[in-house]
Amino acid sequence: MNKKGKVILIVFLALIGASSAFLSRLTFALGEPGVRLAEMQILNETNKVVRTNGVDLPVDLLQCISEATPITTKELDWLPDDTTYGRRRYTFPDKTWIENNVVLMGKDRTSIHKPEYCLPGQGFTIDRRETVNISIKKPHSYNLPAMKLTTSRPFRDSNGNEVQMRGIYVYWFVADDKLATDHFARMWTMTKGLLTEGELQRWAYISYFAICQPGGEDETYAKMANFISESVPRFQTTTGPPKD
Repeated sequence: MNKKGKVILIVFLALIGASSAFLSRLTFALGEPGVRLAEMQILNETNKVVRTNGVDLPVDLLQCISEATPITTKELDWLPDDTTYGRRRYTFPDKTWIENNVVLMGKDRTSIHKPEYCLPGQGFTIDRRETVNISIKKPHSYNLPAMKLTTSRPFRDSNGNEVQMRGIYVYWFVADDKLATDHFARMWTMTKGLLTEGELQRWAYISYFAICQPGGEDETYAKMANFISESVPRFQTTTGPPKD
């Protein structure tokens, strides 16, 4: 990026920050979410009930066995009290798994954060970042824009040897009738909504994650894309424009 481009970016980010600081002092109506909610028990890592409603992720999907995975006390302490969650791990017959995670904001906008912050905090290095389109067929055929991160992290095997594992992380943001793949694009859309409509858009951060051996990245992503195509229509109400 040249000097002029950097200046424009800095001014753009400063405007978003200043607008957010100003708007945080005002009260707005909360918009509708772009995901389905349901009554359910959300547990922490000690099996304590921490929420009585959540994002209605599908239980039965493809040939998978699924289980709700806990929201940790650390996450609950870190994120605002009005945050709503959905989290399930889907295990295939071959023992590979995909974890689906949804974080839905309430009136406190700080529920939603950049994935590029939390992944390195868990020990993952982001090796590649790219925008992808995932084909969704229901309720109509459309392309879902998403961000795909290819990551790596060293692990210890059963013999104590260090091995390198790869992780594929796919995410996007959704609100009522709105989609975004980029954190700043979401922030800008939310700011415009506050200024022009007087409504605080209720955004959700949706992610899918799977690990694989080095060399298995393409196969793993293809499996994830098919899984996402089947999963999304079951809980996400916002769609993209129909394909021509």
